[in-house]
Amino acid sequence: MKKRITGLGGFFFKTKDPSKVKDWYNKHLGLNTDQYGSTFWWKNKEGNDCSTQWSPMKDDTTYFEPSTSSFMMNFRVENLVELIQVLKEEGVR
Repeated sequence: MKKRITGLGGFFFKTKDPSKVKDWYNKHLGLNTDQYGSTFWWKNKEGNDCSTQWSPMKDDTTYFEPSTSSFMMNFRVENLVELIQVLKEEGVR
């Protein structure tokens, strides 16, 4: 296996008022936001279009289940099927 993680796919977090958070980041940091948050577009070294998502979510969302965490990160990987097999071999559940 060459690479495991190649980048950050998204960062999602719970908040009481997602609209207020998005408005604050838009006003003070210039983050272009929409109903989902903000998408950062970029190109990988091969020149392919890629994106990373930033999303504040309502604090009662069930999107993260079964986790009880207040945030979730997802990663870009080179080969998901291969990575899952390697992780199983390493004892990761």
